[in-house]
Amino acid sequence: MIVVIDTNVPIVANGDSEQASPACVLVCVECIRQIRTQGRLVLDDRWRIVREYMKNLQSSGQPGVGDAFLKWVLTNQANPNRCELVTITPVDPADPNETDFREFPADPDLAGFDPADRKFVAVACAHPDHPSILQAADFKWWNFQDTLLAHGVEVRFVCEDDLQRWINEQKQD
Repeated sequence: MIVVIDTNVPIVANGDSEQASPACVLVCVECIRQIRTQGRLVLDDRWRIVREYMKNLQSSGQPGVGDAFLKWVLTNQANPNRCELVTITPVDPADPNETDFREFPADPDLAGFDPADRKFVAVACAHPDHPSILQAADFKWWNFQDTLLAHGVEVRFVCEDDLQRWINEQKQD
C-alpha cells in the first residue's frame, strides 16, 4: 500500500479530534500501523508535509500513536523502502506559504479547495502511481472528492460512519 496521509489521520489516532468517534480513532490507529509495518508513505522532498505533521504532532515526550507516527516519518523519510519523495513545484516561488502548486489540478471546481491541503493533492498527482490520500475527520474534502477523482486522485475517507453522521447533521441544519 502506497499512500499520502493527511495530517488529520495521526491527529485522530492521538485522540485529539472532537468530531472523531472512538471507532474512527481505532481505524486511524490501524491505518498508521499498516503503513509503518507494510506500506509506503509518499511525501514531498521539501518537507512541506513533514513540517505540517511537526506543527500538529510531537516527536518526543509521552507520544500518542499519531506522535509515534511523526517519529517514524522523521526516522524513515529518507528510506525508500518506507517513504517515497516527490517534487512539487510552487506556482509562485516567492510565496512563503507555498499553497499553490503546478501539480495541483487546474480546475475551476477546485477553486474553493483549502489552500493548506493542496500540497497533499499535489504530492498524489506528482507520484507516478497517483496514490490515494487517507482522510479521517476533515470533512471539507467531501465536496471535492469527485473532481479530484476525475484528475486521478482518490480520497479514501477512513471514517465513513463519522462522515455520514456529519453529512446527516448538515442536512438537518
